[in-house]
Amino acid sequence: MLAKPFSEYMYDWLYGDDGYYTHHRTIGKEGDFYTAVSTSMFFGGSIAKRLLDTIESGFLSPTCSVVEIGAHKGYLLADIVQFIYTLKPSLLETLSFVIVEPFEENRNTQKAYFEEAFGDAIKLLHVKNLEELFLQEAFFVANEIFDAFPCEVIKDHEMLMVEDNRLFFVTMDEKTKSLADRYAITKGEVPVGYELFAEQMVKSCQKFEFVSFDYGDKNARNDFSLRVYAEHKVYPFFALSDMVEDEKLREKSNFNTFFGKSDITYDVNFSHLIGAFEQNGVKIHRYSSQMSALVAFGLIELLDMLYQKSSKAQYEKEANRAKTLIDPSFMGERFKMVCFRKEEK
Repeated sequence: MLAKPFSEYMYDWLYGDDGYYTHHRTIGKEGDFYTAVSTSMFFGGSIAKRLLDTIESGFLSPTCSVVEIGAHKGYLLADIVQFIYTLKPSLLETLSFVIVEPFEENRNTQKAYFEEAFGDAIKLLHVKNLEELFLQEAFFVANEIFDAFPCEVIKDHEMLMVEDNRLFFVTMDEKTKSLADRYAITKGEVPVGYELFAEQMVKSCQKFEFVSFDYGDKNARNDFSLRVYAEHKVYPFFALSDMVEDEKLREKSNFNTFFGKSDITYDVNFSHLIGAFEQNGVKIHRYSSQMSALVAFGLIELLDMLYQKSSKAQYEKEANRAKTLIDPSFMGERFKMVCFRKEEK
């Protein structure tokens, strides 16, 4: 393999012909990691209530599109549909539902799940990318997609390169240096593609609200967070190479062992993500921890409704799952929510 910037290597790892996300991957107990979606249906329920509030406030109309980006099996959008049916079923007659999914295997899985769950009651549109969308207004939602954008890995004025089983640093190129300087990153990951993503979303829809959840921090930590998830075990990326700073932390496996077979990810620098959207004329509406966001969206009210309508055993089971979403020691503080709004011109 010829030497290539880490972003190209990571793209091949995740999205190449044999990439991790190119083919269907299991998420949850049997997979490599958990997500909020696999933890509790009330994650989607809270987002559904946020959508309803956004419509009732008048920002979006009852005829808007609900668009999920990176839907895996389609569980999140299906949970949103189910809670809309519970909270305001008349909206299912006016809303349209879309999944942005580039991979055919995932599209087929999503279609099959929706047909099994809703039959002909819900019509689901698929597009391969945002460039195929031309919407008047939409409610966009995404969960843990920005940690999967290919990134450069930098240290001081150098960037990481990969050649076979070898890692080494070279002088940073101007594009990477510009982003690193803009967001005060001196060590860590510099995502490639946030700016293009924001530009494409702006072009795809005249007016929207975009709600996204991911793990990370508001500003750069200036440390490496790049890591590999395999069967619920976490491997710091450099511990899988000869570049590990403390030899005692060196893992027996090499990073290429996990190539395309396990997830590779990093912490999101939300200042970079916010900056990318602001560059494209989109305003940030809210930024908070996942705990604060889900409570504000109405998670507690939804659990109260469940308490009134279900058995004690069923309520306790679902409440315990939902608590994981907002517990500060689990997902509540580690994960963040960012909400953007684009006004119609």
